[in-house]
Amino acid sequence: MVLGGGNRVAPVWPFLTADIAPVPATIKRRDEDFVVEEIPLYDPCGSGDHVYALIEKVGMTTRRAVLEIARAVGVSSTAIGVAGQKDARGITRQVLSIEGVEPSRVEGLDLPHLRVLGVARHRARLRPGALRGNRFRIRLRGVSAAQVGEVQQVLEVLARRGVPNYFGPQRFGMRGDTWEVGRALLVGDFTAAVALIAGRPTPDDSAPVRRARELTAAGRYAEAANAWPSGFADCARLCRLLTRTGGDIPRALFGLDRSVLGFYVSAYQSWLFNLVLAERVADLDRCLSGEIAFWHRTGRFVPVTDVAAAQLQATRFEISPTGPMLGVTMSRPQGEAWATEQRILADAGCVLERLPRTGPLRCVGGRRPLRFRPEGLNLDSGEDGAGSYLELGFTLPPGCYATALLREICKDRLHEGPAEPDVA
Repeated sequence: MVLGGGNRVAPVWPFLTADIAPVPATIKRRDEDFVVEEIPLYDPCGSGDHVYALIEKVGMTTRRAVLEIARAVGVSSTAIGVAGQKDARGITRQVLSIEGVEPSRVEGLDLPHLRVLGVARHRARLRPGALRGNRFRIRLRGVSAAQVGEVQQVLEVLARRGVPNYFGPQRFGMRGDTWEVGRALLVGDFTAAVALIAGRPTPDDSAPVRRARELTAAGRYAEAANAWPSGFADCARLCRLLTRTGGDIPRALFGLDRSVLGFYVSAYQSWLFNLVLAERVADLDRCLSGEIAFWHRTGRFVPVTDVAAAQLQATRFEISPTGPMLGVTMSRPQGEAWATEQRILADAGCVLERLPRTGPLRCVGGRRPLRFRPEGLNLDSGEDGAGSYLELGFTLPPGCYATALLREICKDRLHEGPAEPDVA
């Protein structure tokens, strides 16, 4: 599905609705075309050392928002907690926690592309995953009026059978190869890991990025560190570490933040999950013998002992089959479910017993539902200065990607438009 070396070929994971024609569409032509609002797991209690701030950001990643706020209020970025990471393109409303500041300092912030909508105190830091879900409002542009019927058909299938719970392209980076970095790290091929992170220039790279990659590939690490453009801080840091260690690749790699290494490992876990889902997607609502099922109401993972009874529950969308997030604490299914996973993982060259149990590359693991159900799914149409559009509204559970739903509508004809200035 992905070719190594040179230009990357993005995988086209199988579609649940493959029998319905693709609907070409463009998203994110304007910031207001992609609006996401976090639904918090809890409300702040009103007292404590942490200030919870509801922010609205436009055209800015969560990481950039954290850095800007930290600089403005005079704290380290490590003092700020977030429940989820959000992309730059679009409008996002999310909550951050800031330790050791007065609420008035946060409430009065005036930053470009970011505003504070409300503040309150709480006793504890906001932790990743502390969400009930995310509410989306997404506009599809360029959709032919003749294809609205196909859009409605797809939505009916997804509401009944669920959306394939693929990890989206965000997890695999701009070059689509973060999973390959994770695999290289886990098998101890650190030279390949460095090449993937900061070397191997391709024609698709921008000129500054290509130059930095060429310098890294040539072993000119000090020059490369200075050549990386803003937004590539981890690549620049890796090159500085390579300079400092005299080209000692393992020492330089493990000098990176643990969270950076963990990101690459999780990308590899996500890739393996997608491989399993890709094989099971046509029957993603079918329980196999030995399945570990996810109960949507409770959030628990429970072994299936009665396949016939479990299938009735799956049809009612009370439970869903699950796939592997490979790691040392992952619960293993039995029977047909485990035989299927073992075969797919073996074909991918992954052996569970060889995964690190300790250290910065430790794979914790778990299970993930093969599907999710979008709540409050609705379809509307409208027109603005950029033309006509179809607008989708829906709420997703935490950890699920809106692009997984959109790709079922558009198949491989979903495009991100260039940002346009607003038209009065």
